Amino acid sequence: MVSLKGNHIYLRALEPEDLDFVFTIENDTSLWELSDTQTPYSRFLIKQYLENAQQDIFEAKQLRLAICDTDDETVGLIDVFDFDIKNKRAGIGILIQNTENRHRGYGKEALDLLVNYCFKTLHLHQVYANISESNLASLGLFESNGFQKIGLKKDWSFDGETYTNEYILQRIND
Repeated sequence: MVSLKGNHIYLRALEPEDLDFVFTIENDTSLWELSDTQTPYSRFLIKQYLENAQQDIFEAKQLRLAICDTDDETVGLIDVFDFDIKNKRAGIGILIQNTENRHRGYGKEALDLLVNYCFKTLHLHQVYANISESNLASLGLFESNGFQKIGLKKDWSFDGETYTNEYILQRIND
């Protein structure tokens, strides 16, 4: 079994105690462009989501894990989405919530652990990510993990004022 524990962080399933953390992230309008969210989520809806979050990835077609530091503080979330067992592929998304926790290696270690899990435990052939052209930190993170830009979706996202381009990055398991 592949470990979801690294040197500085570990990944774990979401718990009911994560309600406030997930609520804060899902309702932070500055993050909505990352997830195409357009409306706020209620505590009730997030509570229901957390109650059903223990569903198997093969059934739910997605997996969301908490990224925790060695002090057991939750610093972010990492997702597997669009899980396609037939074609052996899935998307990956990651968010480190507070700016003071960014650029500390948490994202890199979490991505390393999750990609390894996808390839070795879920037996996926490839993983991909959709990242805004302006999100240089995320582009650098994924490229440093072996993801390659394979296309640019022009005018892909609209923030109410301007359109932005979005890269699709892919990593194929060798």
